Amino acid sequence: MASVLDIQNLQVSYWSREIRSRPVLSGVSFDLMSGEILGVLGESGSGKSTLAASVLRLLPPNGEISGGAVLFEGNNLLQADYQELRQIRGGRISLIFQEPSLALHPTIRVGEQVRQVLAAHQSSAKKELAERTREIFNRLFPEDADRIARSYPHQLSGGQRQRALIAQAIACNPAIVIADEPTAALDPVTQAEILAVFRSLREVLGLSMIFITHNPALLSGFADRILILYAGQVVEWGPANSVLQSPRHPYTRALFESLPPAPADSGKNRKQMLLVIPGSSSPTSLPRKGCSFEPRCPLKMDVCREFEPPLVKLGETHILSCFRYQ
Repeated sequence: MASVLDIQNLQVSYWSREIRSRPVLSGVSFDLMSGEILGVLGESGSGKSTLAASVLRLLPPNGEISGGAVLFEGNNLLQADYQELRQIRGGRISLIFQEPSLALHPTIRVGEQVRQVLAAHQSSAKKELAERTREIFNRLFPEDADRIARSYPHQLSGGQRQRALIAQAIACNPAIVIADEPTAALDPVTQAEILAVFRSLREVLGLSMIFITHNPALLSGFADRILILYAGQVVEWGPANSVLQSPRHPYTRALFESLPPAPADSGKNRKQMLLVIPGSSSPTSLPRKGCSFEPRCPLKMDVCREFEPPLVKLGETHILSCFRYQ
């Protein structure tokens, strides 16, 4: 498969009054293959949302991309001008935000919001835009498309609002969809329904997808590969089955071990305490040198305090950053 997106040594910092410059992403590199679902996993503050915004250069005013490249269809998006980015955003690469109540305009019907996305990227007649909008809603809401399209966001359930955001994202048949924790505010049943929608869209439209989450359970049977972020750095990356079933990096292992048991097993260990990762991943807690996970790592060695671990290949496709596998 060919690569549709290639992130190379991406470095992003935030500025504030207290801290002149705080790195949020440090040398992040990965690629996204055609038709692939890449899961990006990490706890809060690991840089997942910053990564999503950086691809389309949608960082807040205090954010700065200080290095690297974002290669899409042979072009470095970090060097693209405003007009090029305007055509790519929503047209070739779409971003689905975490909270649909904030992403959708509260006083515009959701059908009109999808039509506006089409109008921004296509010079079609009103009738053609209306027909295309109807097709999109029929695909995502096969049983109630007309009512949903006429509704305002507050008249819809959380799952319906999330589907409306997906409708916006796929309106122009993009090559890539970046979903930033799209199921975080949904109940488990609705989460499963949204994942099923994404699977169907990949099969029908041939989408490539970056699916960002803090919940490893959502990636099992869904993602093709998984990228683990910690403190803005890639610590493990490989096939989903390999990472989920045989995690190698100490952080990946600790992350999975701290998950609550599945509902079917919760009754067996009702009084069992959940494991936690000691310490904090906040910027003020990170070491100035060495491995960023060293203060919290149960397997740390002396070398971890002095040097940053290199990326190590385990076979052809499994990569991690840890001295224990050097």
